[in-house]
Amino acid sequence: MLTAFSAHPEHFSDALRLNIGDDLSEQGWSQQNLFLSEELTLALAAECQALMGSGALKLAGVGRGDVQAVRPEIRGDQIVWLKAGQSIACDRYLQIMEELRVALNRTLYLGLEEYESHFAFYSPGASYLKHLDRFRDDDCRTISVVIYLNHEWLLEEGGALRLHPEGKSTEDISPSGSRLVLFLSADMLHEVLPATRDRLSLAGWFRRRPG
Repeated sequence: MLTAFSAHPEHFSDALRLNIGDDLSEQGWSQQNLFLSEELTLALAAECQALMGSGALKLAGVGRGDVQAVRPEIRGDQIVWLKAGQSIACDRYLQIMEELRVALNRTLYLGLEEYESHFAFYSPGASYLKHLDRFRDDDCRTISVVIYLNHEWLLEEGGALRLHPEGKSTEDISPSGSRLVLFLSADMLHEVLPATRDRLSLAGWFRRRPG
């Protein structure tokens, strides 16, 4: 049963759904603070740390297929993909993302069909240089999603997600626990700045059928 954790009741109210939709339509990104309950955020953070301690997380590569390579000077996070049934906390998180997928389709008519996600662990000093989330030969990734799992994060600890909206000033978003950030995968250049402490998150993508 997934009743051990709960989302905030306002998660998928019409107001929030329309707010996210307006943000994505008007500026290409949206930030929602305190999106997950503190209990669920802490449970997911503990799971990420346990997986890191057990060696389950591995350095992520850049590129894909035959040209994929581990390049920590470009991308320094360590990841492990989520699977349904791996824990109560992860199943609750995936359930919330499914509810969000339905809400986004109701608002933006994007034809989002599935969601994929992984834990992302950045050690102090690790970063991810400016990039897009959509591959040149695969247009399925449509909405990028980040959920932060960092308890009592301070601005001076760094680790911001820096967005590069086209024709506008950059936006730095601090990785505070329970914060949700969404942006358009094909259009939003972004980067992860280095931090002075471990930085934990869940990164994911709402996907549609190939065009």
